Amino acid sequence: MDFEKIREIVEKEPDEAVEDVLEGVKERYGEIPYILNFMKDMPDLLIPKVMYDNSIMREFERLDPKTIELICIGVSSAIRCDHCMKMHIRVAHRLGLTKEEIFDAVLIGGAMSNASVLAEGTRALDLEFNGTKPDCDEDCDVCNITNNGNGCKVKNED
Repeated sequence: MDFEKIREIVEKEPDEAVEDVLEGVKERYGEIPYILNFMKDMPDLLIPKVMYDNSIMREFERLDPKTIELICIGVSSAIRCDHCMKMHIRVAHRLGLTKEEIFDAVLIGGAMSNASVLAEGTRALDLEFNGTKPDCDEDCDVCNITNNGNGCKVKNED
């Protein structure tokens, strides 16, 4: 959303601005997501949220809309947000993505979610049973590349 469009929206009466913003969302998605519909009586929250979301997911040209929807589906799957996942699946379907392409995004999200569970669980086990703090474990080749300023040591491969 360019600055001129933002200025236009901000200068409108709140109800008119909300109507315009939601109309743009409906054009993009083919529907108004529940969260935005819920917030329609809160223009001071709704408008900045939509502008922020648009600036990240809709306004740049580095990723195409299909890729953005696949990312949304994968993340929704990983964080187990059924509502977001269903909406983004509908949007992806409207964009022409196949069931198989969408399922691949779900599988990737599931793999990332699984990795997150395992990463946290194994680190907690190491800490409890070995007394080591895995983030700075001197025997870990991944953590020991170089000190990255966060207290995590990582080892140089020179």
